[in-house]
Amino acid sequence: MDEMEKGEERGSIRNSPFQIKLPIFIALALVAGVLIGATTFSPSANNPQDTARSYLKYREILSYIDRDYVDTVNIEELSDYAITKMLEKLDPHTAYIPADELAMARSQLEGDFEGIGVEFNIFQDTIYVITPLSGGPSEAAGIQAGDKIVKVDGRNVAGIGITNEGVFKHLRGKKGSEVNLEILRKGSSKPLNFTLERSKIPTTSVDVSYMVDNKTGYIKVSRFSSDTFEEFKQALTKLKKKGLQQLILDLRGNPGGYMDHATRMADEFISGDKMIVYTDGKGDKYDSRTNARTKGDFENGPLIVLIDEGSASASEILAGALQDNDRALIVGRRSFGKGLVQMPIPLDDGSELRLTISRYYTPSGRSIQKPYHGDPEEYEKDMLHRYENGEYFHPDSSLFADSLKYKTLHGRAVYGGGGIMPDVFVPRDTTELSPYLSQLYNKNVLREYTLGYYRDHRKELEKMPFDKFNQNFKVTDAMLEQVLKIAEKEDVKYDGAQFNRSKNLIRNNLKAFIARSVYGNAGFFPVLHESDEEFQQALKQFGRAQHLAKSGA
Repeated sequence: MDEMEKGEERGSIRNSPFQIKLPIFIALALVAGVLIGATTFSPSANNPQDTARSYLKYREILSYIDRDYVDTVNIEELSDYAITKMLEKLDPHTAYIPADELAMARSQLEGDFEGIGVEFNIFQDTIYVITPLSGGPSEAAGIQAGDKIVKVDGRNVAGIGITNEGVFKHLRGKKGSEVNLEILRKGSSKPLNFTLERSKIPTTSVDVSYMVDNKTGYIKVSRFSSDTFEEFKQALTKLKKKGLQQLILDLRGNPGGYMDHATRMADEFISGDKMIVYTDGKGDKYDSRTNARTKGDFENGPLIVLIDEGSASASEILAGALQDNDRALIVGRRSFGKGLVQMPIPLDDGSELRLTISRYYTPSGRSIQKPYHGDPEEYEKDMLHRYENGEYFHPDSSLFADSLKYKTLHGRAVYGGGGIMPDVFVPRDTTELSPYLSQLYNKNVLREYTLGYYRDHRKELEKMPFDKFNQNFKVTDAMLEQVLKIAEKEDVKYDGAQFNRSKNLIRNNLKAFIARSVYGNAGFFPVLHESDEEFQQALKQFGRAQHLAKSGA
């Protein structure tokens, strides 16, 4: 993970096909989807007397607790808890964010931040540098991949249970401010000291774009932040200059973000003034309708969109618009099902209420939001239930009932029920997974080995063009033996049968991680896609996508 939450997690775990091949790690990231621009709110006058009575009751009880309860209590903390529990009765995405957590909650959608510019990962209770960000202070100072940050401004940060938030707190700061780092580097007998001046670090949400072959392009969008549309346009323009005729748009693991960037992206693919999305709330105050309105840069060529259970909110708006307008073939698995619009309401103490004020609907009339029955814990177990019910391995037949059937612009059947149902279902590929492989991932054995390999072979690797690396570089048996030695030191018990089952995937991931250290995401993803079943299936579906493009023209 790096300072803007994209590093190891985003680059090589959360948003990559690599994670899709891991055993299930159920950890829902219910990231805020759309944050529309209203900042004031006047309560409805539907039940003024009930509202007044409830308010007075709450105030009275809180006063009695503060004055007469046997023990001293933190009234503010108690009030925050009551608010949080009250909001849980509404829906899973209405939320109260205390003032001290607000900056972190907003940072995921910011286009840049101020810091030292490193991608990092925490393992063995130590901050490891994955890579310095290009053009940032860390790169200029000579910080390298594999460096261990052990002290920041003289304070120990190793072996203290530091979290990602703790790293942000230590490394981020105002532009122009200085930070002192003490670093341990393999091959250096003494710690190294660096003084860096923080600067503004641009972040990206288009992880990678490249030509798969002489006519097929690929663009991966990991979130919809304040710069996403511009990044996407640049990537699309670059690919068109290289001969783009057909495109894979990868929205897997994309938790959403700003809706307008998703709708503007949809407009690049959808011709005329066709509908993209509409919202429906109480009365018509927050109702809206968004249509295509500009001449897009890729309105006619075959288009495939990859989604999975991690695709949410703005990702689902984009995928649903393209599917309902018969513009794209959707490949993968059912998306998350986050279709509620939140309005941010600043409160007097600096905290914020994010209140659901309407629902999203695709052009055919499908509600994106999956069911919620008032139990947040049960709602958060939805992904686990999908796994237990086998939905990751075959489509859930209950979601194909006639009552959930809708029609696209040209009469194709699509289905509601929460989330976007793909046109082509691709099950999770578990053929090469094993408990032994899981332990290698959990102990960070693969990443530790590849950081060391890159450090030891950096000069020769950086002289090699990526095409030559991709064609000629092989992960040898000797390299695998070294991985096994690291695993043994980390108390990962060897299992020959499980190792052989996962060997090809291990080779692929080692090569991908090494490529990432040398070439960044432009090297990482093309290698990873060689063992990515969903990506490979998408490549086989361009015949259907071509037919769809012609019929929708």
